[in-house]
Amino acid sequence: MDAKLSPDRGLNISGIGLVSLLGAGLGVAALILDGMANRLPWQSISLTLPLLFCAMTSAAIGYWVVPLLQALKTGQIIREDGPQAHLRKAGTPTMGGIFFIPVGVVAALFWSNFAYDVFGVALLTLSYGFIGWIDDWQVIRRKSNKGISPRLKLALQICFAVVFCLWMIFSPPHNIITITSIALPLSFSLPLGIFFWPLAGFVLVAESNATNLTDGVDGLAAGTVAIALLALGALVAPTSPGLMVFCACLSGSCLGFLAHNRNPARVFMGDTGSLALGGALAAVGLLTNSLVAVFILSGIFFVETLSVMAQVSYYKATKGPDGKGKRLFKMAPLHHHLELSGWSELQVVAVFYTISAILAVLSLALC
Repeated sequence: MDAKLSPDRGLNISGIGLVSLLGAGLGVAALILDGMANRLPWQSISLTLPLLFCAMTSAAIGYWVVPLLQALKTGQIIREDGPQAHLRKAGTPTMGGIFFIPVGVVAALFWSNFAYDVFGVALLTLSYGFIGWIDDWQVIRRKSNKGISPRLKLALQICFAVVFCLWMIFSPPHNIITITSIALPLSFSLPLGIFFWPLAGFVLVAESNATNLTDGVDGLAAGTVAIALLALGALVAPTSPGLMVFCACLSGSCLGFLAHNRNPARVFMGDTGSLALGGALAAVGLLTNSLVAVFILSGIFFVETLSVMAQVSYYKATKGPDGKGKRLFKMAPLHHHLELSGWSELQVVAVFYTISAILAVLSLALC
């Protein structure tokens, strides 16, 4: 696709049309995956029913919560050095994760009968959501686009990651020998021993931050994570039906949130939502030995993170006597670079959804 296309050329689809296509696609995919696994789609232990239930519930609750967030003046502060089209979004309520994350988590807990592994992942998800809530609250309180310090945020993420890893080590259902080996395609495995645990902590922190970086365009993070979660749920279903339900519920919640977050967005998920979603993906991957699948499914988040790292590194490497360096991208993360190159938000989201879907099919074929 030509990056210089103007917003009124190329892709011609509305925000609601794009989200409707995504919802229909994920619904059909859930039905097909349930059929292939001989699961009845209307049963609670399936992909389809939890997905649809949480999508409708999250969307319905949003019609009450979004006006409440507006009344509480939780408006987002927009960076002036970003795409100029984003300036009109100033004042749009943020912190939307406070309603759609709990919908998915609570529904998964009840549907799985509070299964031990689901309970652990749910707590990790809510813990990372809590970190995001603190950050969002500071942004709103200070009326700036800076929340808590990066060091404090990272320290909290590491603390919760350590607690989750300790829970994995000492919880009865888990086999330490299996956990400390990474499953690879073609039935191979990579034994890491004690070195698995630093990797596990890194994955939890990195995945949550990568998802957070992807949340910068209307509907982008919620849609790409919904695709990744549904595929991950299908992959872990044979060994962890409870976590399959968890993934389906959270995927559905993301879809319901898109009823309000689609372009033009009426609410943003904020760090409350993005950190929780990244943590959930990583936690399920660790518990089910599906890190390779999570890496494939997180391709969009990985590239977004790389674009930020490359931008910062290149700027520092080219810094001159005046203290200023050159930029590799017009703006990082990558989605902002594409916007400043002439892509419309809908073009960015549609292409990223398509790539996420391709990665989902790839992960199902290989893992």
